[in-house]
Amino acid sequence: MQAVKLKKAIDTLKDIGEFGFIKKISRGCLIRPDNIIKAIGDDAAAFRSDPDQLSLITTDLLVERIHFLRHAIAGFDLGYKSLAVNLSDIAAMGGTAREAFISIAIPQDCPLDYLEDIYAGMKHLAAKFDVNILGGDTTGSPIDLIINIVVYGTVAEKEMLCRDAAQLGDIICSTGYLGESKAGLHFIINKISADSDEDKQLLKAHLLPEPHLREGRFLAQQSGVHAAIDTSDGLGSDLGHIVEESKVGARIIADKIPISKNLKKFCTRFDVDPVRYALSGGEDYTLVCTIAPEKTAKVASGFQKKFSRPLFQIGEITDTHRMELIWPDGRMSAFSPSGWDHFKEEKNDT
Repeated sequence: MQAVKLKKAIDTLKDIGEFGFIKKISRGCLIRPDNIIKAIGDDAAAFRSDPDQLSLITTDLLVERIHFLRHAIAGFDLGYKSLAVNLSDIAAMGGTAREAFISIAIPQDCPLDYLEDIYAGMKHLAAKFDVNILGGDTTGSPIDLIINIVVYGTVAEKEMLCRDAAQLGDIICSTGYLGESKAGLHFIINKISADSDEDKQLLKAHLLPEPHLREGRFLAQQSGVHAAIDTSDGLGSDLGHIVEESKVGARIIADKIPISKNLKKFCTRFDVDPVRYALSGGEDYTLVCTIAPEKTAKVASGFQKKFSRPLFQIGEITDTHRMELIWPDGRMSAFSPSGWDHFKEEKNDT
């Protein structure tokens, strides 16, 4: 009887997916709403603890065999990436990352030097963005290595970027290329050697993603930038969060999606569609934002000057309450969120 009940619970999770589950458990969580600006439902929680600054808190859990394969990723890379995914959440809110807390559950077969390498990777990235690692917790694990990180950050309330602020007519922009991480993952799960410089760059995009903290701060300080999110689950899925939370629609122009030369070469080699790859990829950790049309040129020019690369303009916010893709021949097709969902499909990862 107990097994039947458990199976029913698992089937229900498959039906509603990760984000449906989050919506269910969020009910009744906010007991003291005073000074809470953002609760469950954005990249980070935000609350007022200072007259001039909001506090941001985010956390991410990485589980062996779900998010990574220990034999396929170096300890340094795993530590680096574990912290990067949390810093990216702070970046999506336009914030400055301040402090990090690391909790880790360690199986007996995990070598000490591998653990030291994990922390070396974390420390390397933390130093790059002036983030303190202040503590955490350690415990044993019967089988899998589990890493949980909490990052604290700050942002001025008037500068905070959220998912629910997109406005009709906004231009949708990306701070970087999309789909490269998925290509890097392809090499790993198919045990294909990344020999060329192009392939190595794709592999690096997956193993050592760069959180766009500086880009997020720049966007937060610009007039006309409304909503933002990081591409952790894929452009289709993450843009879908903006569409849902802002109660708008989105139209993406296929040949404006930023696809690198490295990814185009990869897609030709493996006979896959680069547009579909970019839409469903995930773990690129670029930022997708929406900007008032009359402000976009100025913001894009400032971005180019500061970061020596373009702010890619890929579409616009509409009133259709759906997501549409315009192909080069003018054909329009609807598309739905197609990124990673923990409860709706199996995942192979690093």
